[in-house]
Amino acid sequence: MTSHAFGVSVRQALRERGISIRAAARALSYDHAYLSRTLAGRQSPSPQLAADLDAFLRAEGTLVALAAITSTAADEGRIERVISRPSRLDGGAVKVLAGILAAQRRLDDALGPASLIPATQAQAARLRPVLRNARGPHRDALAAVVAEWVQFEGWLHASARLDSAAVPLLTEALELADETDVPALTAQALNFRGYLARQQHRPRAVVRWFLAAYHTPGAHPAQRMGDAAQAAQGYAMLGLDDEARRLLDEASNLHVGDDLPPGTAYWLSPTFQRLNIGLAHLGLREHALAADHLQAGLSGLPADQQSAQWTVEYRTALADAREAA
Repeated sequence: MTSHAFGVSVRQALRERGISIRAAARALSYDHAYLSRTLAGRQSPSPQLAADLDAFLRAEGTLVALAAITSTAADEGRIERVISRPSRLDGGAVKVLAGILAAQRRLDDALGPASLIPATQAQAARLRPVLRNARGPHRDALAAVVAEWVQFEGWLHASARLDSAAVPLLTEALELADETDVPALTAQALNFRGYLARQQHRPRAVVRWFLAAYHTPGAHPAQRMGDAAQAAQGYAMLGLDDEARRLLDEASNLHVGDDLPPGTAYWLSPTFQRLNIGLAHLGLREHALAADHLQAGLSGLPADQQSAQWTVEYRTALADAREAA
């Protein structure tokens, strides 16, 4: 499953860049047949090949991390056995699956959603029946992984603006998250619906979804801070400035401290939060303040997120704020 994910992601990334496997093999000085076998999932990628492809595609270490899961898993056949016999689910298999998902989420930042949709879609399709038929003490852990996998699939479609596919996936992710009783998953699924509404320029839906995420019992403070700021932007879009400022005040008063955000929202650093605060100030027509927050947020992103497709929205907002200031 890991080798397949690696190969599909690399093939799609090459295709988007107009690079054939043969051309990539020639550029990297690899045998074409070997590279073809590896990218077809018939052979695990070597650490060196993963590193070379990572550098070639400017994946900032994310392809290396994904390939490493294959070598650290005792036997990739363990996952295949669980898929074929869900009743024999074991904790080690769940841990490997969680690692694959975490690596692929980081790949989204480096390669973009279109490169990851095929592999993520295929993996989620294989895992749904496993969850339905799984039994035993590790089922709850698997449920959380599958809920996040479907959520990630929904996010990829939303980010790629494949809205008609994103909506049912995020609805399914929300239902799965509620079953797991993991509040961070529920809040994040609601947050992604708010993101999609913002791309669709539907301010009332923006407010509705982000407020629902903000008020999710047990959501992490970092999630609530971001949700409050984004709901504030929705209010500003509606011309309800007092409500927008009230929520911005609530966001600034939330104490996050040194508590790291949950893995399902790993990007929610204090610096990242300034991006959504900047959007809210832009909606309030406070252009200089918006530009300050947006510039600080973009400059503070880690290297693997600097060119992520989702940053385009913030870069456009920064340009708009500077022009209007």
